[in-house]
Amino acid sequence: MTDHGGHPAQGLAAEIADAIDEVVQALVPVPSVERAEEDFIWSREGRRFAGLAGATASFRIGPEIGAAALRTPDVAGSPLGTDWIAFSPPALDGHARDRLVAWFAAAHRRAAP
Repeated sequence: MTDHGGHPAQGLAAEIADAIDEVVQALVPVPSVERAEEDFIWSREGRRFAGLAGATASFRIGPEIGAAALRTPDVAGSPLGTDWIAFSPPALDGHARDRLVAWFAAAHRRAAP
């Protein structure tokens, strides 16, 4: 497995990155990704909607979905803003993967012009 910059990546962060990569390939339009040191930020037409810092994925999903997400395990508010959540699962089991994929896709839709 390689990370988005072509360097070896391991562990939970790599699993999360792989799951996000799979989602990205299915989205239209395909979001752009930029790397800031070890972090990744996804955007759609210049609107940032998701990020990955280590094994924490952040999503701009809005206050309504965000309020519900905050009641699920391993989710906290994000320093990126009140309409963002930070998801730090201890493992990427089926339920965690489902949430990761759903929140990434929801954030992508929300970033539409």
